[in-house]
Amino acid sequence: MTRSAGSRVSPYLVEQSAQKGSCETIPGSPFLGTLQQAWQLNNPKSRYKKRAGTENWSIDGGMRSTTTTCLRGLTALTLSIGALAQDSPPQTGEHPDWPRWCGKVYEAGYPSFEPGGHTVAPPSNDSTYLHVQFRPRYSLYLSTETKASFVVNAALSPWFGGVYENSTTDGVSTDPFTELVFSINLVDNDVPLVENQIAVNATGVEFGFDLSKLAPRMEPYEVVLFGASVHGDKNYTATSSFLYLPDNPTGSATKIDNLHGGLLFKNGATDGAFVPLLPYGYYGLYNGSNDTAAADDFVRSYSSGGKGLNAIISLAGFADTNPVYDSMDAQGLHFMFDLRGSYKNLTETEQRVNTIKHHTSLFAYWTADEPDGQQVPFEATPAAQALIHTLDPYHPVAITLNCQDYYFAPYSIGGDILMEDVYPIGINSTFSKWGTACNSTLGDCGCDNCAGVIQDVSSRLDDLTTYEKYLGRWPLPKFHNPQVFHGEDYWFRDPTAAEARAMNALAFNRGVTGIFGWTWPGSEELFDVHSQMASVVTAEPVRSFFLGGKPGRLDVEGLEVLDAAYWIDGDRMLVSVVNGGYEDVDGDVAIALPVPASGVEEVVFGGLPWQLIGGRLTINGLPAISTSFIILNLGVAK
Repeated sequence: MTRSAGSRVSPYLVEQSAQKGSCETIPGSPFLGTLQQAWQLNNPKSRYKKRAGTENWSIDGGMRSTTTTCLRGLTALTLSIGALAQDSPPQTGEHPDWPRWCGKVYEAGYPSFEPGGHTVAPPSNDSTYLHVQFRPRYSLYLSTETKASFVVNAALSPWFGGVYENSTTDGVSTDPFTELVFSINLVDNDVPLVENQIAVNATGVEFGFDLSKLAPRMEPYEVVLFGASVHGDKNYTATSSFLYLPDNPTGSATKIDNLHGGLLFKNGATDGAFVPLLPYGYYGLYNGSNDTAAADDFVRSYSSGGKGLNAIISLAGFADTNPVYDSMDAQGLHFMFDLRGSYKNLTETEQRVNTIKHHTSLFAYWTADEPDGQQVPFEATPAAQALIHTLDPYHPVAITLNCQDYYFAPYSIGGDILMEDVYPIGINSTFSKWGTACNSTLGDCGCDNCAGVIQDVSSRLDDLTTYEKYLGRWPLPKFHNPQVFHGEDYWFRDPTAAEARAMNALAFNRGVTGIFGWTWPGSEELFDVHSQMASVVTAEPVRSFFLGGKPGRLDVEGLEVLDAAYWIDGDRMLVSVVNGGYEDVDGDVAIALPVPASGVEEVVFGGLPWQLIGGRLTINGLPAISTSFIILNLGVAK
């Protein structure tokens, strides 16, 4: 996360500019060349640094050695970057003319100040409210489908909704107000799609409706929920919308599951049926080759022949018309298309979306990368999201947030998927390379308001969930961006293999449904770690647990360093256990389960000898920084 006055460079501009010049690269990695290095020089997350006293740039860290001795053809690019920086609208927050990250000044010589933008609990007057919300179960439906459903929440809240009292009357009879009677109607013609009732304080209740009487169209259908107590003296309303689109049999489509937070994907390879997708991969760099064989080799190597990573964010070197996208289509490597260098320019965004949207392996778009850290104007990401929804309603839009607590509300509304990039390993969490302390009002130590431990990942995801609760929002799907690098005098080492596994498991324990590491190429050891973990979590049976429900928390008495969660799917339960401490746990560890289990079916990840003893999940000792996924059969043991 290099801090500089210049704006981030668009990979699109890099590609156009690099084509005008010619540079010779000393080979080291087959996937990294002049194009990617040019991009990295101006990237705030760059792992490159300038060698003292030279004009050469080299990789800082564990990547394979590659040095570019020539940067011809980049003059026009540099001028373009300068022009973009001059034309940029004002940043958000206080003192926008000072060097800041997450609203905080980070260079020495400036006074600290309160950055603002905190998300806090709304004021409460000790009243109770009935907060009625609803969403379509899935973010879109296609003309090939005849049935759909809404998910309704009727939660009691101290902050949101209409005033609630546990009584309802018609003037003659008075009864407890325990059921909300409601209908969900089309706004266009007031036709009811659902007429039913829901228990007060129930959430996540699904109600089906028929699509056959509706016409597929590119615009969303607006709907309104009218709710009332049984005697009609209390009334509540809520609004939402849903997409019922014409099928796109030659392309792809992605659904967001608004109940569980996962994705479903379909294309020709799935025979047009939506199948669960847990995307797991890297932000990837490609050498820009237009050779089809090279593109095929890249996809095959990256995905371990289809047995490892199943997704990629096309970071740099992927020109919009490069045959590498055709290789991804052919080999089934799902990609999220990178628009972060162009999302502020809606004309360029439109051109690029229209170029890429027909690909059968496209599953999402990525616009803003750390807009909160860069203090980007609030309106930039929602404008790009709205345009992309119009151009291609078949695919969601993702954004990446970096800050722990800086204007979450306006920065998060521009995405359908929310990614966080917490990089805590190897940092000095209290004093920065810029010569300042790091705290809530000053400094940048590479991980905002972090302690420099693996639990920073779970803490950040807990924060995001809390902020959504404070804002009264329907939760967005969450993806985790694991740290797979070191450098820049922020991060003094790579994560270990054990830390990498544990941080991902902590994220899964908080309900994330996608993983993308920053960046590839990188450490070969960590690439193997993530490829192996991906082969487990993106396939059955683990995928169905992670995508089929929200995790429940398991407390391990006397061992706060352990983090455990569970998912139930039919007659089986998956338990994830992370020892987040850097010392072994000696003696027996026994975890009480939320429902009776009859036995351990399989330890699907981690290789430790877990057993079911006395109704508890038990093991004798746990290694430091260890991760386990255990599947149990439910029912009373005979």
